[in-house]
Order: sequence, then C-alpha cells, then structure tokens
Amino acid sequence: MEEVQKIRTACRSCHGGCGVIAHVKDGRLLKVEPDPDSPISEGTLCSKALAIKQLVYHPKRITSPLKKVDGKWAKVSWDEALDTITEKFKRIIEESGPEAICIGQGTGRDYESFLYRFANLLGTPNVITAGHMCYVSRIGACLVTCGNLPVCDYDGEPALVMVWGNNAPWTNPDEYKGVKLLKTLQKGAKLITVDPRRVYLAERADIHLQLRPGTDAALALGMLHVILEERLYDEEFVSSYVHGWEEFRARVAQWPLDKVEAITWIPREKIVSAARLYAKTKPACIQWGVPIEQTLNCTDSNRLLVALMAVTGNLDVKGGNVFFVPPPVRTVTEVALHKALPKEKKEKMLGADENKLAARVALVSPKHVWDAILKGKPYKVRGMLLCGTNPVVTRANSREVYEALSQVEFLATIDFFLTPTAELGHVFLPAATWIEQDYVGDFWKRHGYVVARRKCITVGECKQDHEIFMLLGKRMGQTQWWNTMEEALDYMLEPSGLKWSDFKEMGYLKGKMEYQKYLTKGFSTPTGKVELYCTTFEKWGYDPLPTYREIPESPYSTPELMDKYPYILTTGQRIPVFFHSANRQIPWLREIRPEPICEIHPDTASRHGIKNGDWVWISSPRGRIKQRAKVTDIVDPRVIAAEHGWWYPEMEAPGYGFDVSNVNILTDNDPAHYDKPMGATNLRVLICNIEKCEEGD
Repeated sequence: MEEVQKIRTACRSCHGGCGVIAHVKDGRLLKVEPDPDSPISEGTLCSKALAIKQLVYHPKRITSPLKKVDGKWAKVSWDEALDTITEKFKRIIEESGPEAICIGQGTGRDYESFLYRFANLLGTPNVITAGHMCYVSRIGACLVTCGNLPVCDYDGEPALVMVWGNNAPWTNPDEYKGVKLLKTLQKGAKLITVDPRRVYLAERADIHLQLRPGTDAALALGMLHVILEERLYDEEFVSSYVHGWEEFRARVAQWPLDKVEAITWIPREKIVSAARLYAKTKPACIQWGVPIEQTLNCTDSNRLLVALMAVTGNLDVKGGNVFFVPPPVRTVTEVALHKALPKEKKEKMLGADENKLAARVALVSPKHVWDAILKGKPYKVRGMLLCGTNPVVTRANSREVYEALSQVEFLATIDFFLTPTAELGHVFLPAATWIEQDYVGDFWKRHGYVVARRKCITVGECKQDHEIFMLLGKRMGQTQWWNTMEEALDYMLEPSGLKWSDFKEMGYLKGKMEYQKYLTKGFSTPTGKVELYCTTFEKWGYDPLPTYREIPESPYSTPELMDKYPYILTTGQRIPVFFHSANRQIPWLREIRPEPICEIHPDTASRHGIKNGDWVWISSPRGRIKQRAKVTDIVDPRVIAAEHGWWYPEMEAPGYGFDVSNVNILTDNDPAHYDKPMGATNLRVLICNIEKCEEGD
C-alpha cells in the first residue's frame, strides 16, 4: 500500500489558478487543501475547490462515452464515439461546408486555445462562448481603447480600490482572488463600491453607489463630468497619451449630474464625492465585473471605465490598473492557430457584419446560431460540438435555446454530467476534471502568471478536454496536432526554455513586470494612444465616442408595461458554492444553497403578502419562474434580485427542471435590444412582477 502523496496543482473549479495540495493514496483522491506558497491564492481556497472530491467520485458522473441509440443513451467505446462525430462532421462539411458546424464553450476549463485550434483547422468561423457578454467583451473593448486589458495591481499597494459590479471575496474572478482585495483593504486602502445590492463590501466601503441596475455607463459619464469640470484629470497624461480629448469632453458635457442622478437613482452629491475621492487618491485602481457587460451598454461601459483610469493617470502605473507582462510562453493566438482559418471562411462568420468587435475577437453571439438552426438564415447550422457549457440554462431566452438544440441535426457534448443541454445531444464525451489533467494553467489570463496543473488521479475513461480535441482533430484529418499532451505542453512552454517535466516541479512562472510601458512603446492602438475617440469604431460605422443607452425594458423606455411589470429585475447574483449552472448535484455545495433565492425589499414583500422563505413567482413579458423569497433591505424597493444558473439534477430528463427556476426563461435575446459591437444580451436587467406561490403551485 502506498503512502499518501501530496501533489501541488492548480484549481479550475471556477475561474482558476488557486494553489492546491492534493492528498492521494493508491490512486484515489483523499482530500485537497490550500497551498500556502501559491502567489495567486496565498493559502486560501473556496468551497468549490474543497468539494472537488464529491464531484470527482459523484455516482451520477459520466465516466464512459455515451451514444444515443433509439433515443436512449448507451455506453460505447471512445473509438465509436469519436468515429460517430467524425463521420457526421465530414458529411456535413462535404454537403454544406465547415461553417455549418458550430463549436461552443462556456466559462472554460482552460481548454479555449485547443478548442479554437480544432475549430480553425476544421475551417469553421462559428465559435460561441460566454465571451460575447463575459470577459472577452471586456478584452475586446479594451483592445480598441488602450490595446490591452488593464488589471488591478494589488501588489503595487493601491491607496484606493473602486469595486464596480464585482464581489471578489465570493467569486474570485479571472485574474483576481478575493484575498488580494481584502489584504489591500486591511492595509488601509479606501474603498468605493458600485452595486445595486448592499453586499458585504458595500457595508465596509467609504462610499457605496447603489445604482439602478444597468445604468453603469451613465454613472461613469457622471463621474467623468465631475472630474473634467473640476480639472481633476492628469493634464500631462491627457495631452500626451489621449486621442480625441476635445470630442470626448464634448460628449461628457452632455451628461450633467441632474440628468445622471435621474437615470441612476444616485444622489448627485454622492457621485461628486466618489469622483473626487477616486481622482484625488493616488494610486487608485478599478476592479470591475461582468454585470456591466451583460447589457446593451456592454462595450461603452468598459470603454468608460478605461477612460476613468486614463484621465486620472492611473493606467499602467504602480498600484493602478496595469498591463501585466506575461511570462515567456506561447500566446493563445499561437496555440489556437487563428491564422489557419481561411479568409473566405472567416467572411462567413455568423453575425460578423453586425457584431464587428465580436468577430474581431473570433466569436459569435449565440442568437445568430439559434437563428441559423431554426430559420436557416443566412445558412443552416447542422452540427454542434459543445464543451463544458450548458446554454439551455446560461444563455438568454432559454426556451429558444432549448428549441434550437432540440432541432439541430447533430449535437455532441463534452462534460462531467448529463445536463439539460447534454441530454439533448447524440454523443456524450466524458471530460476529466482539473485534478485529472496536466496543463499550463492560466496562460490566457492577463495577471502575469502561468501555473502548473498536475494530474493527480485517473477516473474511469475520462479524458481531459485538450486530449479530446487532439484525438478528434486527428480523426478529421488535421495534421497540426501533437502526438501526446506532454509534447503539447512542451510546445506551450518552449519560449521559456522549459519542458513540462521541469515546469510541473516549479509550480508557476511570472513575467517580469515593467510599469509605464507607454513612455517608450505607446499604446497598442492605431494612434498609439488611449483612444477615447475610437478610430476603429469610426471605421466600422459605430459611434466612436462612448455613451449611455437606456435599458430596453425600464420605467423610462417601456412605461406602458410598468403597470403589469412594476419592478426592475436584476439577475445573476453570485453565490460562492456554484459556478454559473455547475455544482447543483454536489452534496456539500447544494446543502449550503438547496434552493434558488430572490431578494425582495421588506416594503415590497409586505405589499404582496410575501414572507421570508415563501416561494414566489417572478414573471416577465416572456414567462415566469419560481424562487424562494429572501426579504432583505440590501436591495431597493423597486428592485428584485434573482439568482441564475438554476436547474434540478434530481428531476427527470430531458429537461431536469430547466424551466422551473431558471432566470433565463425571463430574459430577452432580441438583436434589436443588444450591444451591437459584441452582441451582448441584457441578462442582468429587465422588468418583472412578483406574486406569492399558492399551495399547489
């Protein structure tokens, strides 16, 4: 019998990168604990990572390939499963071209570059991700504004942090881990929070701006109005490194505080105080999250936050928002082989003429795919391969998503469990979790690190996503793949001079940081400056200056609907035990949050006869769902806050209750109502009504 091995690895139960020590004996995982030497998580670990053993050995986890035979799932070999996909895809390509196949992913398990390599070599430009309204949309907006994604430099000890639509201690998003923010605050940094809910961070903030959901761009314009009017901006930086200053000033002048106050519901004096505090406290950084990206103001909200950083001189300075220098490894573009996609195929990307920024970052807003399946416009999408994603639950207008995936000619999925999405498929490929794989983790992020994710155990016949794409790609005749995963990892590490065998023992690499790179290199934009007037947008026919557009459903845009739907519904509030639609079947995590919760102000609850813990119907112009009421004054009386990602693995297939509590039954994906550059949908804000569920409902 073996002794217990302690293996250092890196988590990917949510956004990834946290250091883990896995305890393994006789090939079986015993437990995990946080790695105190991790430079990213600094000895902390969240509930999702701590529950990984329950996911790995869950009795309903699928550990062998499956294939639908006469409408029922049957176990098959990997060869049969891969051959089935290959034969179907080859037939579709021969008859309709590779663009008739769509490849999709969710919020990733660090396989994005391999997925894109497969798609690019396949010849399809149609890849759907969460990126049209999550993170990649932020990157896209920053690319055309300042050339890269500016990230909070917590190691540089900011004197102030403005947390905008983000709750890092609960969500540990992408480049950030909550421990970094909390330690910064413990050292005495000032804190401004922007959030429709008065969460924990708001309680300890110096200033909390409780805005009307979806009005972030208007608030940013109001703060900029104060900064420009009071000349609180960095005149030297602006004169040397900003393009379109006069045009931008004129745009900001159109947003006086009385107008902004009426739109955002924030008293003008609080906007003034926050603007002054942010502009005068040096260095300062802004940590922002996906809520601002999940509305029709997605791109402009991101551009305006970059504008706040730039005009106050907080861009790429120590303790501000910086462009971290990556370690010397291959880039995502190199591994993804974006240049391998033929130009004539790229021009066939769905929605490329409309969502030009999405096309620039190589993704398709999913509404175009559903239309191509259901309406055959502009051509028919016949086949799909979805990896680690559950769009029936996580994308806007769930009923349309369900209909499209029910009707697509062929659907294959890669996942851990049969989800409402996977259940609709024809082939299921069992994926390995992060603790069952070797990989150079986090290499797509912009925090300056890559981490060694080491394989600790093997479960059933599960294969890591990267290997699945390699195997499938070779079957499709793609020659630009490696023979083994170790060869692939050696290629990724090649610029560093390291082999995987060396790197996995080191644990991580960090790029050598350099501040104010613009002094010698400028910014990676067409003008070499921060483009507050975007020349790329001007060329594409978009407004080159950022603005605020009223939310499609609100007291101001749809007053005729407010009698029937008198409340503003904000969705997607995060809870630390789930990652979007994942983990509803994990016992420890589901015990913490057994049912979906919607937050209702006491005055509003009283008006409807609702008590804490009651089941409540939430309705929108598109349908209704039910969630448990949590009566709390952390929300405005005019606002209802609902959780997202809910389905019920304990219910029967094929739907698994996807339409019972799933907030995306209520949301809209009408192209007339989304962000044009990215195709971002209004997941975060719409109108609703509430009603107490009666016995029998």
